[in-house]
Amino acid sequence: MTKMSRKIHILLSFAALLGVGVLCAQQPPVEARIAGLEGNREYMELLQEDARLQAREDSVARAVEALRQKLREDAAGRQRYTEDILQLENRIFGIRTAKGRVIDKINTIEQDWVMANLNGEASRPAAHAGENAVAVPDSLKVRNLVDNLYFRKHLAAEDYAALQRAQQLEWRAIDYVNRYYANYDAASRLAGEYAAAQTEPEALDIYGRYTTLQNMNRVLADSLAETWNYIFDNKSYAYGYLMDLLGEDRILSQEEERLAEAARQLAGLRGETASDEIADYFLRKRVSVDYETAVAGVLELDAARDSLRGVAAQLKGLDFRRPKIEVAERLFLDYDSVAFASPSPYTYSNPIPECRIYARGTIYRILLGRFTAKRPVSVFRGAYPLSYRIDDEGKWCYYAGGFATLAEAERAQKQLKTRGFARPEVVVWTDGEYRNISREPVEQEIAYKVEITGTEALSEEVRNAILQTAEGVEFLRVGQQLFVVGMFGDKAVADRVAAAVRQADPALEVKVAEIGGNPE
Repeated sequence: MTKMSRKIHILLSFAALLGVGVLCAQQPPVEARIAGLEGNREYMELLQEDARLQAREDSVARAVEALRQKLREDAAGRQRYTEDILQLENRIFGIRTAKGRVIDKINTIEQDWVMANLNGEASRPAAHAGENAVAVPDSLKVRNLVDNLYFRKHLAAEDYAALQRAQQLEWRAIDYVNRYYANYDAASRLAGEYAAAQTEPEALDIYGRYTTLQNMNRVLADSLAETWNYIFDNKSYAYGYLMDLLGEDRILSQEEERLAEAARQLAGLRGETASDEIADYFLRKRVSVDYETAVAGVLELDAARDSLRGVAAQLKGLDFRRPKIEVAERLFLDYDSVAFASPSPYTYSNPIPECRIYARGTIYRILLGRFTAKRPVSVFRGAYPLSYRIDDEGKWCYYAGGFATLAEAERAQKQLKTRGFARPEVVVWTDGEYRNISREPVEQEIAYKVEITGTEALSEEVRNAILQTAEGVEFLRVGQQLFVVGMFGDKAVADRVAAAVRQADPALEVKVAEIGGNPE
């Protein structure tokens, strides 16, 4: 994790939880995160389940690393290892989702316990509070704005429940962001490793991991958007209701202005950062924290206000605008020009290899011939590199070279002809699809002309109309009363010229004809 990622992680954990509790999973034996909950059986079982899920995640992660090691060492099993790795990485994502549900329940129990004890402390006479009374941690009293009794007293029960639920979900949004940035940092490293990979197996392994991380981040971004919208909508409603009730129109107006500005900033950033959802979260999170700070000030909840001010300052100093990671898939095609050697480099112990067909990319080769049986290397006059394949008709096809462009292949074709090869043909594979370019019919270039009949001479008006429509066009008299205008490479231009002639002299017969084709 980079220094910036650590900063994001620490900051967001503080910003959203506001003292609700530590989110990190703990290994057995577990301890209650809040003193006083040790006797809550459900709570302790949830902590144990969280620890078990963490152990499972660690175990699967180790299995993934072992498979990656095998993938690097065993090229033959690459496909199987890659599929197994993807399945295990999906399992990790499922485990993390299950952990999220468990931690959500843990936070709910902690919230209920805190609220019950806060209410108890408020109503219990001081004389009855003995030494054995359960102490509520100060951090839980002062940092979490929504746990203050004012909100429970002045909001409808369902609205307060939604507000609490929104606060509980803050940790989940943080988790999504932190996991997104952890994946982003890993993907950035993989992008550099992919560009530097020397072999195809190595590159395929790296690209597979990179693609998995990017797919996981798309899911995380969507999950963040859904969770954050719930948090923001319910908090905004509750705070807006209370501020309206108190007549705090100034604060409500400021909130609207800040949201409008955040929307403008998001529109300017859309598509420019790694994730629009992450950008939206941080822009509106800043607005939300400022709003909560103002609400705490109005309600004279000084401890919560001061804590929120610190969070707001940290958020403003955080740059979330990560650039997109652009990785173009590399194609390890074996390009090589044609050369000649005497004796031939191919022997009984070093036979002509089978022609490799690539699933992705384009490669041109020169087909030297199709034979009913395998041919000796002497037939090919020392040319190399050579390859062969047996086609669908059972013919032995021999190829020379491998070229990135048609021009390179055509130069090699001429070179082979000068070396005595009777009919070398240019062939190409594009994403595994085969074509014999030399045997494809040559497309005739289509041109158009305008034929004018019905006069022995073109009038000045007709000539001017033609020249104004197609400057520099040629006129040709091909019969006593037949004139040809053109040629035109674009039929639309020929049609405009014909229309101009008809308008200048309606008595003339005008038509557009395709040169080498049928007239219209």
